[in-house]
Amino acid sequence: MHQGPTTLLHPPLHAVHAELGARFTGFAGWSMPLRYGSETAEHRAVRERAGLFDLSHMGQLEVSGPHAAAALDHALVGHLSAVPVGGARYTMLCDETGGVLDDLVAYRLAADRYLLVTNAVNTRTALAALHLRCAGHAATVADHTAERAIIAVQGPRAADTVRAVVGAEPTRLRYYTATAVDLGGRPALVARTGYTGEDGFEFFLRASDAEDVWRALLAAGAGHGLTPAGLACRDTLRIEAGMPLYGCELHQGVTPFEAGLGRVVSFAKPGDFVGRAALAERRDAGTTTVLVGLTGTGRRVPRTGHPVVALTDGVPARPVGVVTSGALSPALDRPVAMAHVHADAIEARSRLGVVVRGTTEPVRTTPLPFYRRPR
Repeated sequence: MHQGPTTLLHPPLHAVHAELGARFTGFAGWSMPLRYGSETAEHRAVRERAGLFDLSHMGQLEVSGPHAAAALDHALVGHLSAVPVGGARYTMLCDETGGVLDDLVAYRLAADRYLLVTNAVNTRTALAALHLRCAGHAATVADHTAERAIIAVQGPRAADTVRAVVGAEPTRLRYYTATAVDLGGRPALVARTGYTGEDGFEFFLRASDAEDVWRALLAAGAGHGLTPAGLACRDTLRIEAGMPLYGCELHQGVTPFEAGLGRVVSFAKPGDFVGRAALAERRDAGTTTVLVGLTGTGRRVPRTGHPVVALTDGVPARPVGVVTSGALSPALDRPVAMAHVHADAIEARSRLGVVVRGTTEPVRTTPLPFYRRPR
């Protein structure tokens, strides 16, 4: 990994992406592939076959030591000591008021060792908070982002590609579990996790091995329709799947409950955890805003920050919320969006609209996710 003249960090696979003709974008301080060709074609490849993603911009933090489990029970809202070795859990790092500092996936590598995969934009925040929160425990926190990489294979034919490279049956790995593998002398952790709404696998490996593994996966997937995919289609995929993104649906100004993710908060685990009192109060009082899905009836696409309004005949539109994410859904061929909306507007079943470039577009509230993969 190196820092270029524009101060953006380059992931280990940057030269490979350039070789493949990627169009780059700055994201959370990194130069990442936005797309290689058509983002719609890449999106459909993931939905119909398989996509290959470089996720090396995401943080890789390790917490280890005799009291690592207890330290993470205190630091995070989830019950991390209850995760078995080889298991993974989606959880959150919250502040004392219950506001979300980051959402992340924690993998238990051993009884006394965890890997935390954080959002790139929050790696430094998470690292500082974990150092502080683990200080009273026999646990250490280390940042391995710079010397590691993450490669993901996602889609209905992902297992066909992974099988050829791993040399074992990947579908024996249960969802949200991980195991150590040897990729021709290159050690890696492979997890059955993802962020696309499809089945898939993520490889965590040394940065020095990333190019060889990427090329091996690309070759193995050639007969299965595997396509390199960039951040643009990753965003439309996760929106269709109703998955939150930090900075959009999640931020320090909301708690897990406003995002419809109160289930990730474990009040049953032993001991106290940061934000417990505030989160219990929010749980008991209920929320004044809720995260909802919206489906457009026209072709104009609601985007982040667009106002959501209640429509009543003969009365000016009343602001009731804001769009957090929106896209034209390739799977549904219509605009979809997620939005934080006043709970009373949803309870009253108000007709809603979104103000798109000065024009109010009618929308329908839609259960999340918009898309579920065939089983």
